[in-house]
Amino acid sequence: MAFQINRTLLLGTAPLALAIACAAPAYAQDAAQAAAPAADQAAAPADEQIDTSTDDIIVVGTAGGGTRRQDAAFAVTSINAEDISRLAPSSTADLLHSVPGVSAESSGGQNGANIFVRGFPSGGDAEFVTLQSSGVPIFPPPTLSFLENTQLFRIDDTIARVEAVRGGTGALFSSGQPGLTVNFVQREGSQTAKGSVRISATDFGEVRGDAWVSGPLGANTTAMIGGYYAQSNGIRDPQFRAEKGGQITANIRHDFGQGSLLVYGRYLNDHGQWLLPVPIAQNGSSLSDFPGFDAQTGVLAGRETRFSTINTGRVVDLADGRGAKIFNGGVNFDYEIADGLKIRERASYMKGSADTVGLVPAGAPMTAAAFAAGYTLANSPTATIGSLTYVDGGGAVSGSTQVIQAGVWEVRKQIESFVNDLSLEFKSGDNTLTVGGYFAAYSSDDRWNLGNGQLLTAEEHGRRLNLTLADGRQATRAGFVQGATFNVNAQYDGRDYAAYAVDEYQITPELRIDGGIRWQRHTVTGRLENNTFGVDTDSNPNTLYNNGTAVLNGTFSALPTPTGDYRGSKLSWTAGVNYDFSSQIGAFARYSRGNSFPFFDALRDGVTIAPRVDSYELGLKVSTPLVSAYATLFHNDFTGLAVSRIINDLPVTSIGGARTTGIEFEGSIRPFQGFSIDLGATYLDSKYRNFFTSIDVSGLQVQRQPKWQWRVTPTYEHDFGGAKAAVFTTLSYIGDRFSDPENKQVLPKYYKLDAGVSLTVSEKIKLQVTGDNLTNRIGLTEGNPRIIGAQGAGTILARPILGRSFRFSVGYSF
Repeated sequence: MAFQINRTLLLGTAPLALAIACAAPAYAQDAAQAAAPAADQAAAPADEQIDTSTDDIIVVGTAGGGTRRQDAAFAVTSINAEDISRLAPSSTADLLHSVPGVSAESSGGQNGANIFVRGFPSGGDAEFVTLQSSGVPIFPPPTLSFLENTQLFRIDDTIARVEAVRGGTGALFSSGQPGLTVNFVQREGSQTAKGSVRISATDFGEVRGDAWVSGPLGANTTAMIGGYYAQSNGIRDPQFRAEKGGQITANIRHDFGQGSLLVYGRYLNDHGQWLLPVPIAQNGSSLSDFPGFDAQTGVLAGRETRFSTINTGRVVDLADGRGAKIFNGGVNFDYEIADGLKIRERASYMKGSADTVGLVPAGAPMTAAAFAAGYTLANSPTATIGSLTYVDGGGAVSGSTQVIQAGVWEVRKQIESFVNDLSLEFKSGDNTLTVGGYFAAYSSDDRWNLGNGQLLTAEEHGRRLNLTLADGRQATRAGFVQGATFNVNAQYDGRDYAAYAVDEYQITPELRIDGGIRWQRHTVTGRLENNTFGVDTDSNPNTLYNNGTAVLNGTFSALPTPTGDYRGSKLSWTAGVNYDFSSQIGAFARYSRGNSFPFFDALRDGVTIAPRVDSYELGLKVSTPLVSAYATLFHNDFTGLAVSRIINDLPVTSIGGARTTGIEFEGSIRPFQGFSIDLGATYLDSKYRNFFTSIDVSGLQVQRQPKWQWRVTPTYEHDFGGAKAAVFTTLSYIGDRFSDPENKQVLPKYYKLDAGVSLTVSEKIKLQVTGDNLTNRIGLTEGNPRIIGAQGAGTILARPILGRSFRFSVGYSF
């Protein structure tokens, strides 16, 4: 008998026993046995566990082996394969828009996302987000400079579902993340051969193919293999192939009498354009295109700037973009040693490269004459233009031409990690005790070259300019106005050791309590080559383009800590209670203390503080055939938080605290057969406390996170004989935010409308059309993060969401 769940329900998160680390598909058997009347019910593979034929809500991987969602004392969300298909996310981070309490910015392209959780202060990337594959962290540091972990994973048709836990028990399990933990659950094989092939194309020229196939290898052994390949220039077309690559995933599972073994591997080789702020005309909350620059589709890069020979002589190709070339493999092993005693082992290895290359604007456009005036010497007349010409083709350029400075930034990272999580579960009557140990070893070898500013026309596909001042000083070399301003040559190694114990006790059929503790030891060593700043590389003060250059000087230092490395230990703990008023209504309360340790880049900049988060949660859960509703009231106190930004091409770190009170809501209304309305909303009152940047920002709104955001998704499905049609749309709202901690760069509120239609014929052929940002709205997700304070009125630098696009797909299932 197959284990089935509702397609909208949340799977695979664990409140205590092993949390997400135990949420791999192998635990479907535990949940099936908890939900089924037959004790020997067999587990279905992950791709068979999604079904709409039952209203049961199962959370896989709890300490007791499985429970309905309203029995879970924490906030969880799950998105299954069908919902992923309808959302048609443009990137891995784009999918997380549908998770309450999460602010995900996918305007940076397929990579380079910024993800914020429940008001946790952060300067960008995904500092409080852990990504897992099959219940194991992909790369233990949640964020390094120029690397957030969605860069290391792509959504494709081999994914059965995506699970997310906010706060709650996350501080105890896996890597001990107190923010958001996201687990990608792979499809697996079954005793019936099956699979699918899907081809999709977009109106901006992307062509993509997805496929997977699975089936038996023996009576107790199954396998799955699949992946995708795609290429395009991107919505923001830089006039060259900017998006290209694919991913392949395979797994084999063997079930034996008292347990199972899952072995999996994944190879990713994919890169996309790193999308950065562009010129925008802003008048208060009103936004419009900067003349000559389409806010929805425009990009500064083009054929002329694709290849650059920086001052060191190195040729940099912008088509390298941002992406990863990695292998990730792992093992999940489960075995029942004796009645009431189970051992669970999770191990993962990852190795490869994660690079970032982009054209980074330094400031808003200005006239060429104003740019030249910036070279005025003390006690001298205002500097003026002697000559201004195009690098490519020559030709004079007027001093009234709008120009912009943008730097060629190159960041290369070689990364590697090994993660192991081993636990024992002891079950006696209504009590379940889990004890375990966690170990992670990881490294990053970094090579950075930042700065390398070029003078460009402020238009789409900007052209390089050569500038000579009237006094004879040469401001540019082939368009370059500067060399490197900051370099990194560093090797970092980290180790984490953790032990945890949790206990869950079902006091009465209605009342359950749980509690747990985690001890973690964090160590980091590093070796850094030193910069010499302000070098004139040709000793000629009149060649301005190579004055003030940062140069690696061949000397090395350890991390700038008192002992030359970092060693720290912290305790995290949680306690929760869940009460079921009936089979359809329940409530929970939870307190958690979590910690986050400083990783490589923070330690390089001398930041050794370990942030602490105290979280309080109250949840209400309702599940009926008509309505499903889940609301969580939460309060977080943060101390010792560090926000890092790169200002004027140099890292700047601010430290302080914050306090957040908020409400998350998600639910579904099903008034009649075939029609449903899904809702999700988050309210945040999140403010800095005792926090200093260039000023005291205490009491100001935490940057980049709105007070209000919500989504409404009505869906109508109808059967027409052998065909099934569905119409779905999503209206989302993002409230006012500030791009900077000082609350000087306003990001106005905006609405976004998406929609789609699908038609399934004979349960084999599926046609689908989805439209994104149908109103072609200009919605900003960041201003200019590389300056402190306001940008001024009129023309600013900001990063808008992507413009209107359509995706067409046809798939065949067998």
